[in-house]
Amino acid sequence: MVSALALAACGGGDGGTTSTATGDGATGAAGDQTVTVWHYFSADNQVKLMDEYAATFEAAHEGVTVENVFIPYDQMNSKLVSSAGAETGPDVVVFNGAETATIALGGVLAPLDDYLGSYEDIDQLPESVLHVIDGTTYAVQGYVNLLGLWYNADILAEIGVEPPTTIDELEAAMAAAKDAGYAGITLCGLPNSQGEWQAYPWLTAEGFTYENLDEGALAAGLGRVRGWVDNGWLTQEAVTWDQTVPFQTFAAGGVAFAENGNWQMGTAETDATFEYGVVPLPVGDQGKVYLGGEGEGIGAFSENPDLAWEYIAGTYLDPAGQVLAATLVGSIPSRLDAAQDDAIGGNLLLKPFADTIAASGANYPEAVLPPESVADVQLNVGQAWSATLGGQRSAADAAATAVASLTNLLK
Repeated sequence: MVSALALAACGGGDGGTTSTATGDGATGAAGDQTVTVWHYFSADNQVKLMDEYAATFEAAHEGVTVENVFIPYDQMNSKLVSSAGAETGPDVVVFNGAETATIALGGVLAPLDDYLGSYEDIDQLPESVLHVIDGTTYAVQGYVNLLGLWYNADILAEIGVEPPTTIDELEAAMAAAKDAGYAGITLCGLPNSQGEWQAYPWLTAEGFTYENLDEGALAAGLGRVRGWVDNGWLTQEAVTWDQTVPFQTFAAGGVAFAENGNWQMGTAETDATFEYGVVPLPVGDQGKVYLGGEGEGIGAFSENPDLAWEYIAGTYLDPAGQVLAATLVGSIPSRLDAAQDDAIGGNLLLKPFADTIAASGANYPEAVLPPESVADVQLNVGQAWSATLGGQRSAADAAATAVASLTNLLK
């Protein structure tokens, strides 16, 4: 995804200062027991998570030091590729999982298949959190960030409806909200990968996937949400909104619903003056929701690859480590068992996101996409989404144009 969405959906840093070490972070001579971890986090809670993981791993591995190295988000990929060109670099890479193909094809990551093949808890990891490029697994996600349906509980109580579980119920609730003088929903309608990220659940709910380029299904998905604009439930201004503005608008009050992510919990807590909640996006049996978040991989030129895997398995993939990420950052555990932990299952805001992983979670980006075409595919669908919502093109016309482009890109 482009950096604006990556920073939101994946929890990336903003290039600010951090308490962790800085520099190029190349691993030391063979035999030193240092695990060098490159990351782009600068928010206090994210840095604290990295520090906690380091302390936990060091305590369990006598003589081992974990060196967390901050790399600004917009420099991460270039530094990774240049270090791989020099046959050096980190032991562990924590990066925007959506860019696995980019850095894997740049020779940055070591294959994980042998490690995962003997990992005793592999059955706890959905396939949607394993990043496979050309048949080889290069990264795994210890947690995910994803979209849900936020609702204004005060408005729903006033209009006498329950949080929706189907698209029909959602549309009926938005109609009732409009009749009561409220807006129906906020979402992102930008003509880029952010728009594609938010369009994907509604398009797949109609049966569209990149494996099945059904022009009619794509038109149905685009047309349904354009209908929300026509009915006055969704403002056409959404075509100018990234994912931040729609949630700020929701948190300001006067809107029944928001399609947005678990990373907005802090904003909801500080800005919303009404009762609110979250339910899974009501996308039915066919609909899918992308699982964003950071990927974890082993550097291709790590001098301690086995120790690097032990670090990943003992922190990001450990049940307690995943619950810690949820507690400190609000990220959702990728392990099926950790997602049911009381800390998540008992949290009314986290649980709907956790439930979505097993029910509707999808690889981000879809595994069927050729790595070199990912960005163009997302752009094409994002443009179709935005043009339809903005009224520049009909749903049928936008779908026909998009499918023609996608057919060439997916060859």
